[in-house]
Amino acid sequence: MANSVHYRQFTGYLEIKKIMANDWKDRLGVVFSTNRDFNYENEGKNEHQTLPPQQQNIKVQLDRKKRNGKNVTLITGFVGAEEDLKAMGKILKTKCGVGGTVKDGEILIQGDFCNKIIEILKSEGYKVKRAGG
Repeated sequence: MANSVHYRQFTGYLEIKKIMANDWKDRLGVVFSTNRDFNYENEGKNEHQTLPPQQQNIKVQLDRKKRNGKNVTLITGFVGAEEDLKAMGKILKTKCGVGGTVKDGEILIQGDFCNKIIEILKSEGYKVKRAGG
């Protein structure tokens, strides 16, 4: 019986340690405080406000780099929240009928669909430019 109590305390310690392991990254640059009542408050991540389509400067280009010779349509320049970028990616993948992904603020659509994507985005009201020839 004594072992089970000790084990529970030990697992609780590990769970707290896991939570605190990632907590220090949020507090980089904070100097030590001697005030016992000091409580560090996270400001949260600064999400960009999504600009209206008329103010977006989106670039569409065909990319083959590091893709084993396969064509990928790359859409860059979107300014806004990650959820809105994912929604745009989903719409483009559906309308083109192919797969793709949203990574690092860019949308990757499998295949050469530059002209079709430019038409789709222009019909949605975005300012679109073809980049890379």
